[in-house]
Amino acid sequence: MRRPLPTEDEARAILARRKTRPLPRSAPRVGRALEKLIRTLDDRYGRGAEALEARWTEIVGDRLAAVTRPQKLTRPRKGPDGQSAGATLELRVAGPAALLVQHQSEDILERVNLFLGQGSVARLRIAQGPIGPRASRTPAPKAAPPPVLGAADEAALRNSVAKAPPPLAAALERLGRSVLTRRDGRP
Repeated sequence: MRRPLPTEDEARAILARRKTRPLPRSAPRVGRALEKLIRTLDDRYGRGAEALEARWTEIVGDRLAAVTRPQKLTRPRKGPDGQSAGATLELRVAGPAALLVQHQSEDILERVNLFLGQGSVARLRIAQGPIGPRASRTPAPKAAPPPVLGAADEAALRNSVAKAPPPLAAALERLGRSVLTRRDGRP
């Protein structure tokens, strides 16, 4: 025998008695979730050769930076006393300059330890080999200010791009200004 469907009031009463699942909590932000892990890794490994590469010229000077690159920073395991000895910095050195770098190794270690913290690097390992060009970190040149036009040319240019949508109008105005200044013989 078929069971009759509940009335609207009965349905509301049934639904009011039933417990529903609470809404799931939103996921924590990535930065907050990884903060503890990143802090632990930074305490354990600290800054590596990448941090040195970015400021290598400032650390060792122009002359040595031209023939050397920091390759790897190897930290030893902690000893039985819980302390670890200083790390070993591996430098890639252009062949003939290896002797110069070897003679200046104490100076280089001193300067690197000034940057990373006292006692961070204990030894220097020299690996001879070709040095690639340094990555240039110079900012892109700023765009030149738009050339100045006469009042009549300026008005005609603005009227010609007035019906275009704003981003397109700005680009067309720059193009028109460039064309008009070249036509007038200006650079």
